[in-house]
Amino acid sequence: MALPIAKPVEKFSRRGVSVFLWVPTIADEVGLKPTRQELDGSTNLSAAIANISGFTLENQSIETPDMGDDFDSSIPGSDKAEDSSLTFYEDKVTDLIEELLKKGTVGNVVILRKGDVPQSKSMDVFPVRVGSQSPAFTTDNEAAKFETKFTITRRPAQGLAVPAVGAGTAAAAKKELAK
Repeated sequence: MALPIAKPVEKFSRRGVSVFLWVPTIADEVGLKPTRQELDGSTNLSAAIANISGFTLENQSIETPDMGDDFDSSIPGSDKAEDSSLTFYEDKVTDLIEELLKKGTVGNVVILRKGDVPQSKSMDVFPVRVGSQSPAFTTDNEAAKFETKFTITRRPAQGLAVPAVGAGTAAAAKKELAK
């Protein structure tokens, strides 16, 4: 017998909740776990994003048909992150995002799916390289935009705990005192 969910699921819309950060470097290169200081020092891209594509991990199944059955079975294969993109509203006054995300730039797109909620296991980190940046031209009645395409350079880290506010500060202070 399946266990029931004790209470109704609290549904939400990602708009206004999810946070997209540009974190140029993460000290923990192996685990891809940014510290609170790294998150606080990052650039929050959320308010400039008009559209999102990708930033998911997919398994490429392997078909395993055999002569014993007319059903085409499959087994899990390798994982792949599709190329991803963020479409931004273009700022008429500054080029901050265009400069930050120039072609060839390497860094990390950190997504806080449920917002900046410490200890929530809803942080995804995608190590990326900017592949291209292209303005979108249209005669339609809409805001000017440009698209930045990313290649995912290695396996993303998903479902990480969002670091607590102040996390890492005590350790950094101890290192400074030890000098």
